[in-house]
Amino acid sequence: MKNDSGIKSATGLTSSGTRDWMVQRISAVILAVYSVVLLGFFLTHGNITFIEWSDFMTSLPMRLFSLLAILALAGHAWVGMWTVFTDYITSGKMGESAPKLRLFLQTLMIIAILVFLFWGIMIFWGNGFGVVAV
Repeated sequence: MKNDSGIKSATGLTSSGTRDWMVQRISAVILAVYSVVLLGFFLTHGNITFIEWSDFMTSLPMRLFSLLAILALAGHAWVGMWTVFTDYITSGKMGESAPKLRLFLQTLMIIAILVFLFWGIMIFWGNGFGVVAV
C-alpha cells in the first residue's frame, strides 16, 4: 500500500510511526543526559589528565551509559535519516529514480550506522581507548 507521496507505508525502524517517534524522542533524551553528564565532568574537574579521563570513561557506570548512548545514537540517526530520505527523495520530487536512490542511500546509512555502532562498542568494551587509533 502506498500513500500519496509514493512511499510504502512501512517505516524505517519499528514498522510503526508512533514507535519510531518514541524511539526518536527517548534517544534524544538519553543523548541530552549523556551530554550533560560529560559537560558536568568537564566543569567539575579543572585540568583533566588522560588518566582521570580514562578512569572516568572506563568505569562500569560510564561504560554502560556510553553503550546506551551509542545505541540511542544509532536509533536516533536511523529514524532521522529515514525520515529525511522518505520526505525528500520521492517520486513526486525526483521522478522514477527516487526509489532506487532512496534504497541506495538507506543502504549506505545502515552500513555507516553499523560501522559506527560496532566501532563505538569496541572503544568502550574492547581494549578501551587503545582501539580509537586505527
